[in-house]
Amino acid sequence: MDIKEINEFGKQLTEKLNLKTKPVAVSLIPEGHDIPEGIEKIDEKTRHCQMVDIVRKTGKQFYSTAEDQMCRGGSAVMGLQEMPHKLATGDTYYNLKRFSTINAARRTMEKVIKVAPGSTKAVLYGSLETVTFKPDVVVIVASPKQVMQLSQALLFKFGGRVEASFAGIQSVCADGVVLPYKEGKISVTVGCGGSRKFANITENEMIIGIPVERLHDLVEAVNEMFA
Repeated sequence: MDIKEINEFGKQLTEKLNLKTKPVAVSLIPEGHDIPEGIEKIDEKTRHCQMVDIVRKTGKQFYSTAEDQMCRGGSAVMGLQEMPHKLATGDTYYNLKRFSTINAARRTMEKVIKVAPGSTKAVLYGSLETVTFKPDVVVIVASPKQVMQLSQALLFKFGGRVEASFAGIQSVCADGVVLPYKEGKISVTVGCGGSRKFANITENEMIIGIPVERLHDLVEAVNEMFA
């Protein structure tokens, strides 16, 4: 897929499914690789989920490094830095009374999918319709019905099932980006306290993360099924 084709896919997804906000292209730039020319750094420190929200609503394109990421948990799962000790051990969520025991919190955090610490130089964000870089993952925030339609379209060609794996924490970062990036799997997730509080994901919205390799077949199916 070239960039023009990727942009066209973004337009078709938005139009055919009547998405209220834009599909978001995300790319993790490994250490030792260059950031593409012409992409500016985000001008304010904020959270990964907020960056996704900015792009889906405004269509802006930018990149961020570890110093730009306000949420250290999100930054860590994407490989920009080490996971803070209290997050890694479950202390943070246990102290927030999200779990009844520290062991329950620890077990949950151990299963959060992560990229190796320090392996990512920067994260690129842009609207799929206008992006100038090739993404690794497409993140779509949509209604449950639209996530259902996307899931059906993703199974149109080969069948099977969409498997969801989530814990209601680190949803837009670990579930929405890192799982599709690392495992090449579709990821449906329900959001988390942080993304619903800071990134304006409403009670009527869910998140689906799609490896870019699945994009061509997805759009082809959407055009066939929902014309």
